[in-house]
Amino acid sequence: MRLVFAGTPDVAAISLRALLSSRHEIVGVVTRPDAERGRGRGIARCAVAELAHELDLRLMQPESARSPEFLSELSSLAPDCCPVVAYGNLLPAQVLAVPVHGWVNLHFSLLPAWRGAAPVQSAIRHGDEITGATTFVLDEGMDTGPILGTMTELISASDTAGDLLNRLADAGAGLLVSTLDALEEGTLVAEPQRGEGVSYAPKVTVDDARVTWNEPAIGIDRLIRACTPAPGAWTTLEGDRVKIGPVRLCTELEALPIGRISVTKAAVFVGTATFPVQLGEVQATGKRAMSAADWARGMRLSENAVFV
Repeated sequence: MRLVFAGTPDVAAISLRALLSSRHEIVGVVTRPDAERGRGRGIARCAVAELAHELDLRLMQPESARSPEFLSELSSLAPDCCPVVAYGNLLPAQVLAVPVHGWVNLHFSLLPAWRGAAPVQSAIRHGDEITGATTFVLDEGMDTGPILGTMTELISASDTAGDLLNRLADAGAGLLVSTLDALEEGTLVAEPQRGEGVSYAPKVTVDDARVTWNEPAIGIDRLIRACTPAPGAWTTLEGDRVKIGPVRLCTELEALPIGRISVTKAAVFVGTATFPVQLGEVQATGKRAMSAADWARGMRLSENAVFV
């Protein structure tokens, strides 16, 4: 089939590479416009744009998917199907109608669970034991279109959002290729999504990533893992922000006052609403990430130091 691929971040580039190795033909790539990124705020290409430039693929970066120019250029390419992975832009009905087989989206959850921008983070935050990926036909709703294929993936007790997303991106790329193969062969029938089991996964903001130490340790662990690597879980010490990496649950230790920091020669523990957690990596504002023990030695914390 003739494909126009749409996607933006690293996880989308994984699927684009898989499609380039498939029997299908990539006749165009759609991604977000180049934008300011990094501390220097220089203009940079996203991962999909970088790959398209590297391989000399036809690249479209519309400011709006509603622009007549984009609709005209897409139509001129006459795609049979448009696979989508984390494109990040809503598509109007006129654009959705261009490809014969529609726009096939790879979404990193088992729909209808966790519709929205942050399905992986939400699955970890809510303690799901199983997640997966779904291919479905885009419509004008938020991840509401009929399902074409699924795959499942276990969530381990130590998975961060980054760990899990990388596994889903690798396996999901194979699911996307097999879905397009079956569409071309005419052996696949889209099934409407179930009406029950619907949940939503809005984008995780920096404010959402703040650790609340009066929560149970298990909830704190899930929050931190869900926000690693982005946007990064954080707390404050004496008014200064401190980024917190994944922690270890210390069920064997006696409780500490909520937020209280307890330092030993080799470890740093923090009190929660239940049992303490042991800090892993810590990063103070403007500093590099380091082990919690090294951070505590440099800070010379008082006996009554508390995260809030």
